[in-house]
Amino acid sequence: MSATDTRTDLGAFVCVIEELHRDLATADAACVGRFTHAEVTLDLGTSPDWIGGGLADDEEWRIEWVKLYEGLDLAHGFVTTGDPRYLSTWEDLTTSFCVQVPVGHDTSDVSARRLQNWLYAWQRFASSTSFEGFRPGVADRLRRRILDDVEHLATHLTAERNHRTMELYTLLLVGLAFGEAPLAADALGLLAENAALDIVDDGVHRERSSDYHMIVLRSLVGAVANARLAGLDVDDRLLAATDRAATFGLHLQCPDGTTPALSDGDQADFRSLLSFASRVLGRPDLEWAATLGGRGVPPKDTAATFPTGGYVVQRSGWGDGSTPYGDERWAILDCGPLGDGGHGHYDHLSVELAGGGHRIAVDPGRFTYADGPDGWRRWFKGTQAHNTVCVDGLDQTPYRRGKPKGPTSSAHLVRRHTEHGLDIVVARATSPQYRAVHERTLAFVGGEYWIVIDELADDEPHDYVARWHLDPSTQGAVTVRAAEAGSIVETPAATFVVLRDSGLVDIEDGWVSPTYGERLPAPVIAIAAPRHHTATIVTLIDPLCRSPRSVIHEVDGDHHAVQIDWGGSRDDLAWQPSSANWSRT
Repeated sequence: MSATDTRTDLGAFVCVIEELHRDLATADAACVGRFTHAEVTLDLGTSPDWIGGGLADDEEWRIEWVKLYEGLDLAHGFVTTGDPRYLSTWEDLTTSFCVQVPVGHDTSDVSARRLQNWLYAWQRFASSTSFEGFRPGVADRLRRRILDDVEHLATHLTAERNHRTMELYTLLLVGLAFGEAPLAADALGLLAENAALDIVDDGVHRERSSDYHMIVLRSLVGAVANARLAGLDVDDRLLAATDRAATFGLHLQCPDGTTPALSDGDQADFRSLLSFASRVLGRPDLEWAATLGGRGVPPKDTAATFPTGGYVVQRSGWGDGSTPYGDERWAILDCGPLGDGGHGHYDHLSVELAGGGHRIAVDPGRFTYADGPDGWRRWFKGTQAHNTVCVDGLDQTPYRRGKPKGPTSSAHLVRRHTEHGLDIVVARATSPQYRAVHERTLAFVGGEYWIVIDELADDEPHDYVARWHLDPSTQGAVTVRAAEAGSIVETPAATFVVLRDSGLVDIEDGWVSPTYGERLPAPVIAIAAPRHHTATIVTLIDPLCRSPRSVIHEVDGDHHAVQIDWGGSRDDLAWQPSSANWSRT
């Protein structure tokens, strides 16, 4: 054998995450055996103990570590600098893994993600003009190990949901990389079947998690792109499901370009994915969102409803008018079933809001999957960690770390009516934990501000608390004062006006987890109506940070009327199931 192993060519395939892993600092740290995951850095060496190393008490840390995303950063470092230590480090890491870790040691989804990252890094290294081959035997060892892993993976596929999608996509990639045409074709067919099942008719992934929805979308778009590159026929079911999922991904995006952390997610930036999907699917509206209005064509729909998936989105515009893209108003309301599997948080009727270049009310995220004695998994998954109403301090669904057992809470969209600049969304939630019924009205007025009306009723008294979780950037900058209109809560992002008789207003300590393992202190607006049979909590939320002189809300059955005196102008709103009207004088 020659001094280098020259059998390094792979079949052509598209890497869908290359732009996410171009960090030379991460590559340099890996070269000295230093790895950072979930905000924890460990020195483990370049031929580490892959089975016993890492955090013994945090399974999730090891799971992320053994996927070896650092390989892409190492490959980027090699391509951009030609420094051989990046290649040598990757060879040490991968070959030591092959020696130490038996096939099938990790779960199918973890093995599948590792195989993807190995292939992506391999392809990137081999593309460099500095690449003269791997050390003797490395390519053959990796090739044998990948094929052995794939043989095991193919007979141990996860039965359903996002793990299965990712595992099938891995089989497709390996088939294309190693010229295994039957493997690639079979994987592509199974992907089409799985996508048709997992992406419901309105485009929402069945787990109802924003982060996992976008991760699945990345695999689906990658499958379409790679199949076309290889000259394979793409099943219409796969194309249709991918297109539907891309539409929901488009509307998930906040005006700042990020995607919210709904049900076990992070506040992530998927703009590069939307741009990729725009090219693959031929959809210039996705490119518009990916570039924050810089290229493409603005989407037409600002009032998007996903009744099966259970989400409603309100948006003032797409930056194609007088308001810049990043300053548009945006809201998403959760009013559907608890997501399949264990990712669903107990957040029925929770709302996330943004406007004027700020996150106004945020989903705190997930922080951890570990169900330790510190209780953080339970807190972040629980009802009080969401922008909804908590009854008697209970979670809407009895807590479990993963998939619930027994009855769960439920929610549904009652109606939506948009007319004369007023978008009215009414949704209702029930829980097996109590008999009180929660109905929430989200009124979006003139593309400017929101009025939220929470109505709760039972024949016995309860302690009702409506919460609004604020962005960590507002920590230490929230004030509460009494006024004629009610309690005025002033924040850097918006003014909250809680009408008189709605409840007692307080600022609680809360937390927001922008990424897994990161926990930042953040204020929470809490509106308490203790020991009430029925309660009506009315909150005006204004991104313009105005303080109205007075706000009057009157209700007669399904007919609502609101009058707002802004001290120079007056808004009159009225709505009922069949009509809605807004005027300013």
